[in-house]
Amino acid sequence: MWDKIISAVEKGNAWLNEIVWGWPMIILILGTGLLLTVRSRVMQVRKFGTSLNQTIVPTVKSIAKKNKHKSNKGEKSISQFEAFATAISGTVGTGNIVGVTSAIMTGGPGAVFWMWISAFFGMITNYAENVLGLFFRKKESDGDFSGGPAYYLSEGMGRNVRGKGGTALKTFGKILGVMAAVFCTFAAIGMSGVQTNKISTTFQEVVSGDNKTIALIVGIVVAVVLALIVLGGIKSIGRVASILVPFMSLLFIIMALVTIFANVTAIGGAFAMIFSNIFKFKAAVGGVVGYSFAQIIQKGLARGVFSNEAGLGSSVIAHSASETKEPVKQGFWGIFEVFFDTFIICTLTALVILVSTSKETLYFSGLADTTVSMLAFKDVFGKVGEIVYSTIIPLFAFTTILAWSYYGEKSVDFLFRKTGMKGRKIARVTFKILYVLLVIVSAVIDGELAWAISDTANGLMALPNLIGLMFMSGLVIKITKNYLDRKKGKDVVPMLSAYEDLNAEFAQEIAETEETQKESVNE
Repeated sequence: MWDKIISAVEKGNAWLNEIVWGWPMIILILGTGLLLTVRSRVMQVRKFGTSLNQTIVPTVKSIAKKNKHKSNKGEKSISQFEAFATAISGTVGTGNIVGVTSAIMTGGPGAVFWMWISAFFGMITNYAENVLGLFFRKKESDGDFSGGPAYYLSEGMGRNVRGKGGTALKTFGKILGVMAAVFCTFAAIGMSGVQTNKISTTFQEVVSGDNKTIALIVGIVVAVVLALIVLGGIKSIGRVASILVPFMSLLFIIMALVTIFANVTAIGGAFAMIFSNIFKFKAAVGGVVGYSFAQIIQKGLARGVFSNEAGLGSSVIAHSASETKEPVKQGFWGIFEVFFDTFIICTLTALVILVSTSKETLYFSGLADTTVSMLAFKDVFGKVGEIVYSTIIPLFAFTTILAWSYYGEKSVDFLFRKTGMKGRKIARVTFKILYVLLVIVSAVIDGELAWAISDTANGLMALPNLIGLMFMSGLVIKITKNYLDRKKGKDVVPMLSAYEDLNAEFAQEIAETEETQKESVNE
């Protein structure tokens, strides 16, 4: 009975996945990124230095200062860095290691190039999501901020368009908002499924191979720890993420660099394989493995979006909880987020795999993607590499599960927002319980099915978000110009929120902060 259900799910998902990740979605992803790139005059390149200077650079400089990132006035908001850490914990997961390995195994080395393409456009796409997310976020009665695609789609579409056209766009926007919330809920479940599955697979590989008992135990342990943290809400998730993300990222980067330079003579060949197989790939050993252009670009873009989440609108849900009042400032975190996720972490993974793994192992061994990526590190570090890998993967995966629990919770909260605070609370608690229980189930299902379901859910979530971004691209540029004009000293009314009361409140707080800083300098 169980086998028949799984088989039916596999067939249904395969059919839907082919539609969702067909050429229309590929064109929509690249088209939206291209539109935003043109309208912003390639802002992801022009303002990349600014994004660094206003995000990670000051954060690193102030890392030793106490109370630097504490929230103000008792709000349930979190610091810019905690919001970034939560968002990056949702993006930097097993997709960056196992997912990249899977992309190369199922789409050839050329898939890495299309991951880069998705990231280049994804930097400005993620920027736009963050700007709109903070501009249209709402402050709840308990001081918490709620935002994300569901909010800016339902509140922003057609807001400045008069007549029947504006009414139609507003209605369309509300439909897109509901779609975004529903698909995000399913995407959260799918993403947690992949991450939990990879945690259990990793432990099975280390302990004794395929063992459902071990998988079940791992699932229960992950579920218990998850439940303890998610009960604390975004503040708790932000604190955990801000500790784990820097640690595991630095550990992975060091291991990857050592592995790459241990095979330094193969680096040139790795890049040659990537660029020579952008449009077609055929492994010239032992058998025949051919990948068409459509398969290569599909695997590259799908895994790229899975990894950096640009276009999904998921990470902006965490960014919307930030204490910052400037949408553009949090937008700069979005640019750096995608750059760090794909151009650094994913590229390092790709090079590790390509310089240390033979084509026979990649395409003809029948090994799982988790095993192949583990062997790449074990080849250089031996047993130590296996142990460290078995530590990194669960940490990457677990922080992703944490972030997506919040994304799913906020999406459910949006869907039940008209039922009152009591109804919304019941809906959120119900989701949390189901989310934790499904983590246990995910630990024992087939890994490929988990990837496939998550890919489909991500594609569905991206659809309404990308459509909305295209319609509201002009507003993104307007908010950006407003911020840059103010930085140049022009006397213009700040565009900080779509709602007059919040806009006035934020403007006053910014003015007070700037005045305090001036007094501090004068003293």
